[in-house]
Formats: sequence, structure tokens, C-alpha cells
Amino acid sequence: MPRYLVERTFPDGLSIPANEEGEGVCMNVVSANANHGVTWVHSYVRDDKLKTYCVYDGPSPEAIREAADSTGLPIDRITRVSVLDPYFYK
Repeated sequence: MPRYLVERTFPDGLSIPANEEGEGVCMNVVSANANHGVTWVHSYVRDDKLKTYCVYDGPSPEAIREAADSTGLPIDRITRVSVLDPYFYK
């Protein structure tokens, strides 16, 4: 399955509370993604919470866009990526 880096901008900042409400928000995204064959792996959030960099597995950029549309999440850019780590050569 291809892997993608999805960049998002949140003009008012990303706010997901660390409680049951926040868990519900995340599980809603996971469920909606599954309907499009997309898996949210993890995300990085900038300190100012205005931008996120999310790692997704999915069949295509279009599937990721459709999943985002169904949850109302913004997308600035989708880039197909592969893993390179310091253990690559071992």
C-alpha cells in the first residue's frame, strides 16, 4: 500500500482535547478513512498547532482526499513518500 505525507493548515489552530471527546474525534476520522481504504498512521503537530504533517497509507491521493472531505479536514498537499532510516543499509 502506498504511503503519503499529508500537510494540513488549521488557521485557528488544531485543538483536540485529551479526553473522551478528543478520542471520539480521532475515532471518527479512523472510521471515515476506513470507508475509503485509507489508514491514518500518525501525525506530527507543529508547536503553534497551525500545521500538521500526517502519515497515511492508502490506495491513492484521491482516496485520501475523499476521506478528508467526509470528515471536513483540510488538505494543503499530498506527497507520496517512502521510508529511509539509519537502519536502511543493515
